Amino acid sequence: MKIAFLGLGRMGRELVAHILDAGHEVTVWNRTASAAQPFANRATVAATPADAVAGAEIVITVLFGPDTVREIVIGGALPFGEGTVWVDVTTVSPADAASFAEWAVGRGIPYVHSPVIGSLAPARAGTLGVLLGGDPDAVSLVRPIVSLWADPARLRVFSSADTAATAKLVANLAVGVTAQGVVEALRLGHSGGMSTEEVLEGLAGTALGTAVALKGDMIRNGTFSDAQFSANLLSKDLRLMLHTSQYPLPAVVAVYESLENARRAGRGEDDFAVIAADDRE
Repeated sequence: MKIAFLGLGRMGRELVAHILDAGHEVTVWNRTASAAQPFANRATVAATPADAVAGAEIVITVLFGPDTVREIVIGGALPFGEGTVWVDVTTVSPADAASFAEWAVGRGIPYVHSPVIGSLAPARAGTLGVLLGGDPDAVSLVRPIVSLWADPARLRVFSSADTAATAKLVANLAVGVTAQGVVEALRLGHSGGMSTEEVLEGLAGTALGTAVALKGDMIRNGTFSDAQFSANLLSKDLRLMLHTSQYPLPAVVAVYESLENARRAGRGEDDFAVIAADDRE
């Protein structure tokens, strides 16, 4: 198929590689043009988003957040062709997804929201959780594409784009809250005379054990620059949660404040585990 791919950040670079490996005809665009150059020998590099989507059967957007989607896609009045399907992988709120779907339907464009669950390593391995919501015919059309990076057991289809968006935020809530749990376990353990290693070992087999398995080495070594999921991205997602929920989310507020402290310290591009940086000793 002829596919336009907009957004070559950390996740976008992993996903587009799967599409190229599958033999599709791909045109890529990224705001920072240098990010597209590694794909220049396998894909067409477009100078503008409009150039990228011209003639595409599927347009995939993997952008920073809903404001960027509005700027690039909606504000940019991209020239979607008749029958083009828009697949948005960007993490957005359910209200954003519903708004994008409404905008697309008004222009005769089927919209599918398909956020992913997981970080760069499973993206590279093609074992991400993948969510799909939107027009049923469009979902059926794009499912073979998004399955290129999905663990089949973790591909879930929802009746609407906004429900898929909610499911993504629920999943990322778990990521943030468990990270904050590890931070607070370190604080409690240190207060009682335990070492960092003793705390991390003590969390094995508990509800926080998975978080320690994924981020324990970063915490032990104090090196957070190899970001699988940056503090900037998780902070953005937490803001979406807080704006979406009708009810208080005190645990989300706690991890959001931890992430904002890291961002103010200039560590927004570090892995979100950086919230434990000051609690290692």
